[in-house]
Amino acid sequence: MTAPTPAPNPPQLAEELGLTPGEYQRIVATLGRAPSTAELGTYSVMWSEHCSYKSSKIYLRDLPTEGEAILVGPGENAGVVDVGDGLAVTFKIESHNHPSFVEPFQGAATGVGGIIRDILTMGARPIALLDALRFGGVGEGDAGAARTRHLVDGVVRGIGHYGNSIGVATVGGETVFDPCYAGNPLVNVLCVGVLAADRIQLARAERPGDIAVLIGQRTGRDGIGGASVLASTEFSEDGVDDAKRPNVQVGDPFAGKGLIESCLQLYAADLLSGIQDMGAAGIACSTAEMASKAGLGMRVDLDRVPLREATMQAWEILCSESQERMLALVAPERLSEVFAVCRHWGVDATAIGEVTGGDRLVFTRHGEVVHDAPAASLADEGPTYHRSVADWVHPQAREDVDSWPPPEDLRAAAMAVLSSPNVASSRWLWQQYDSIVGSGTVQGPGADAAVLRLPSLNGGLPGVRGVAIATDGNGRWCALDPAEGARLIVAEAARNVACTGARPVAATNCLNFGSPERAEIMGQFRDTVAGMAEACRALGTSITGGNVSFYNQTGQTAVHPTPVLGVLGIVGDVTATTGAAFVEAGDEVFLVGDATRPGLGGSEYLWRVHARIAGRPPAVDLAAEARLQRLLIAAGGNGLLRSAHDVSTGGLLATIVEACLGRRLGVSVEPEQDVEAHQWLFSESPTRVVVSTRDPQGLRSCCAEQQVGCRRLGAVTADGAVTVEGVLTLALDELRSLHDHAIPELLGELGR
Repeated sequence: MTAPTPAPNPPQLAEELGLTPGEYQRIVATLGRAPSTAELGTYSVMWSEHCSYKSSKIYLRDLPTEGEAILVGPGENAGVVDVGDGLAVTFKIESHNHPSFVEPFQGAATGVGGIIRDILTMGARPIALLDALRFGGVGEGDAGAARTRHLVDGVVRGIGHYGNSIGVATVGGETVFDPCYAGNPLVNVLCVGVLAADRIQLARAERPGDIAVLIGQRTGRDGIGGASVLASTEFSEDGVDDAKRPNVQVGDPFAGKGLIESCLQLYAADLLSGIQDMGAAGIACSTAEMASKAGLGMRVDLDRVPLREATMQAWEILCSESQERMLALVAPERLSEVFAVCRHWGVDATAIGEVTGGDRLVFTRHGEVVHDAPAASLADEGPTYHRSVADWVHPQAREDVDSWPPPEDLRAAAMAVLSSPNVASSRWLWQQYDSIVGSGTVQGPGADAAVLRLPSLNGGLPGVRGVAIATDGNGRWCALDPAEGARLIVAEAARNVACTGARPVAATNCLNFGSPERAEIMGQFRDTVAGMAEACRALGTSITGGNVSFYNQTGQTAVHPTPVLGVLGIVGDVTATTGAAFVEAGDEVFLVGDATRPGLGGSEYLWRVHARIAGRPPAVDLAAEARLQRLLIAAGGNGLLRSAHDVSTGGLLATIVEACLGRRLGVSVEPEQDVEAHQWLFSESPTRVVVSTRDPQGLRSCCAEQQVGCRRLGAVTADGAVTVEGVLTLALDELRSLHDHAIPELLGELGR
């Protein structure tokens, strides 16, 4: 076989594609010759930070990845969890940060489309989405507020457009505003799918002779270099480079819907040997990974690939990230059946190559070999870097913020916290999403965790089995103490799931950081992963997969270290889950878990009242946290809890107000006497949940049995006020207006 023609000036082209001189020399050594243009293209995307995890994988190995319910862990397109009754759930979270900054509508839309296809690839029907969004400040005086409003508008419309059109419900997530994200918003999207536990699809080749079939849209020039040029480098101080806009993919949710239905029918008929989404790095990635996992090779004729533009070069075809495409492997005798299914759904299907013996990934164009490289060298043998690491210490972390004097006007401080866009209702955002399509949403946006009734897979009526899932992250905590911040995030996400009565069993993570080429960023990353690993082990939420997103910075200004965690819990009966809102006047209100303690480090109170990020986040006792979560599951399961809402951003006051506003009920509570009033109202110390009950004695007994603290706060009322005895009284109507209008007011949407 004739070797491919070397690229003109290969070292220079390698540099332009983001490869280092050392990486280029390694490619030459692997091939035993100068690489072709197509080969440099595939190596640049497959060895990019986004695809190879070359800076992070030495730390990710420390994360726990096994558990009793986990059927598939990291290494496939998404993790799979056994939820009982022959059902399994697959879920994963990924980022689309850089594309969403460059082109917010398509960046967010294709982020949704990409994660949906990851779930579909596992053999599952996608049933729900959660989005974890972070934007810069939008208040008066915030730098870049006008651009941030533009980004919010585009991202929200993009998420709604794709999710609503494709028919997958958006059921939860979180939206955070902080100036550190002004130069690099974070758009993390989680998808959940359901499948039969014995029908998992795997992304690997099975045997030589199987036919490689491209299913879905034609290949175009959109998205070329998305994984390398766009996702694996920071933005310049000058902001968005318009030249990067073609690196953003363009999505078509209606084509995506056809792809879902055709693939599900192919799975049901057992027509495929393997399947892989064409996401980051496109054909290059899907072929390399499927061949490498089986220790086989693949030969593809690029002339057979349906193109949108006939003049595309070989490397462009290989590296395009055009959306709504899958690569399936099919036994030759089943090929006609596969084509028939795809025709039925109006989806293109084209045989473009075949699995071969040996280990070579060979691509031809116009009858000539343009690429001939070992598949494993692309997919599994990329560089591993031990980057320089420096301990990260936030310059304000040593300040003793809990000893600062209380605010002169406690009521004004309360209103400042409650009007924060990080505490107020994000209804204006999520009401643009369809949260009930599919009829499986039991608890949706605004709940501590989304609760989903799982559909029947045999055409019968759905049962009562379901799952609960929550996403959580806190960049300020991790900026002040990455390890403790990560432990707190894991605890909060699992606690939110437990508040519904579900048992947390697994997690997926999206780790958003600045440049790995900076030693202090790698220090943040190392400590964050260590804290996350410790908490996941303690709480039984092993990591089934996820995503690392580096280079989230503009110039030298990086985002806060922002790990976002999605935790999944199993629900035996979705009709018996616990909601966050108070239910009825006369119900008694308790604080279960730890007592309130000083916890203003990195809090919303500190930011809104003092405009500071300082102090240390309050430490979490993971053993106490595990006991509290067992208590919530037990008390919810035996009907003791009418509501449960965890104490988090904004502190206890925000938790109580949110519980009241759900059904427009008031509350009268007595503060703890051994804690200063502002600490009791605004501390974000962990392992605390506000619950309501009609059986106080039963709740106390259950808490005693689980060795969990239980303190009566007061009672739900019908008097239209939130009353903290001897401290302050807030009218419910005023709170409702503040809660609903804060975000649209800041975004300039009120009255439009």
